[in-house]
Amino acid sequence: MKISIIQPDTVWENKSRNFENLAVLISPLYNKTDIVILPEMFNTGFSMDPEHFNESPGAETFIWLKEVARKGNFGICGSYMVNEKSRFYNRLVFVTPENEFWYYDKRHLFSMGDEDKFFSAGKSRLVFTYRDIRISPYICYDLRFPVWSRNRNEYDLAIYVTNWPESRAEVWKTLLQARAIENQCYVAGSNRIGTDGNGIKYRGDSLIISPRGEIITSAETNEECSISADLSFPELYDFRKKFPVFDDADNFTIKL
Repeated sequence: MKISIIQPDTVWENKSRNFENLAVLISPLYNKTDIVILPEMFNTGFSMDPEHFNESPGAETFIWLKEVARKGNFGICGSYMVNEKSRFYNRLVFVTPENEFWYYDKRHLFSMGDEDKFFSAGKSRLVFTYRDIRISPYICYDLRFPVWSRNRNEYDLAIYVTNWPESRAEVWKTLLQARAIENQCYVAGSNRIGTDGNGIKYRGDSLIISPRGEIITSAETNEECSISADLSFPELYDFRKKFPVFDDADNFTIKL
């Protein structure tokens, strides 16, 4: 399976501009990859204004994702603001060219940025299968909570879509590598570049990481781009057989 990450300079609270810019970055990947991964809140930036920028579940951004997936013949995912049953969610949506879709609502809301004051937290993890690969997606701050993404041989690829600030760039790399090692899975972390409407700077550093914690490929710092990698799942399964850490894992459940 080939996966690709788009690393854009997201325009603050301007959906049409972001759709146009992303289309330019994505179009070279048409029929050349299996999955395209966008950052967190890819259509607005990390805005705390869901009153003005929320959408119903099947509205503008969902329609845009469906059309891009159809044209490109790949699955595509990223998060944006959704209003469902009078609650706002930072929701990751994964759409396929066959019009299947799955969604995950961000569990860990970034209280230091007041996200918890405007959005509701998700209640469940998501694991789904696409093109025979088991995938579990997460959003930004979730990366700091390893129990939430703990793998019991349930998934093979973890996706983290983020707006991760430049000031914590080293933390970003370290945590992504840790999640790959401890969960014996491939990890893809998408991030943006540029400066948002609150003056927060982002440098990108989008990464694709092996189950051994090795960086397979990384995006250039402060550069709009895409990166891609071919992932070998037979190699992953063989690695798990030879080094079966799941057999010795502790059993526990998360109480929500």
